[in-house]
Amino acid sequence: MASAARSPLYRLAVRCQTVVVAPWFNLASFAVVIVNAAALGLETYGGVVETVGVTLRAVEHACLALFVLELLVRFGAHAPTPGGFFRDRWNIFDLLIVVAPLLPGVRENVTLLRLLRLARIVRAFRLFPSLRVILVGIRRSLPGLGSFLLVTALLLYGYAMLGWMLFGASYPQEYGTVGQAMLTLFLLLSLDGITDTLEAGREVTEWAIVYYVSYMVAACYLLTNLLVGLVLTALQEAHQDEQVAAQRGGNREAEAAAEPSVREQLARVQAIIADLERRLPEGKATVPAGAERAEGGGSLATLVRPNKPATRRSRAANRRRRG
Repeated sequence: MASAARSPLYRLAVRCQTVVVAPWFNLASFAVVIVNAAALGLETYGGVVETVGVTLRAVEHACLALFVLELLVRFGAHAPTPGGFFRDRWNIFDLLIVVAPLLPGVRENVTLLRLLRLARIVRAFRLFPSLRVILVGIRRSLPGLGSFLLVTALLLYGYAMLGWMLFGASYPQEYGTVGQAMLTLFLLLSLDGITDTLEAGREVTEWAIVYYVSYMVAACYLLTNLLVGLVLTALQEAHQDEQVAAQRGGNREAEAAAEPSVREQLARVQAIIADLERRLPEGKATVPAGAERAEGGGSLATLVRPNKPATRRSRAANRRRRG
């Protein structure tokens, strides 16, 4: 264990880990992401590309080199156990978006290359816990979001059929088919132009008031609040998980700091051995002959064994006197 702790690989991992957990490291990585995003945005302006196109390409290559260096530092923090690097999904994501543009077949595809370069902006989420909480909360809300979309589709379908029956003949472009009616109602979810739509419906039938008011209450208000509650619940759960993970990490660091080092443990063992060796001769000289029987035999029995011949002679002398 001591030799492993002194190995160059272990020292490299400690130094890289110190750099990775430093606050300036995340800030520097975030600054590189912002510079890369700015360079990618400037490439959309033809005049800028004609003027400083070479500089933009140089900035792009510099950002790519810094991304590779960051990955190397993160990998160096797991140098003794490289499997720990690949157990982190963010590391795999960073590795893919950095290495993929270098592969043949990908770098020739301009659209795919730009998408991969654009994906580097997502790396900002791994640098700050608050951003990771938002991303994890969105991911957690996806199963519930599927159920929400199903309820929304059923509600829109039901109101689309009612709209087709009420306004299909008068407004065939909006309610001529169930598909057109669903599209019209979907656009009304933002309540944009709902007043004009309601007045147009009243010219056909007075049931338009009940139809559109109930639709606004059910779809625009209830479903919107349901979606907000679903996302907020997922964000709260993600925030709690982040706090638990941070607390566990702090406990592991405290335990590692409180645990004695290998040298301290070896020093304690050597002190105990030296103390036992110092006491061993004293035990042979001071332990009485009958201590073995008094202690019921045990570790002291090994100390009094050299006195056994003297004990036998004393017993023989006692027998002669009795005789």
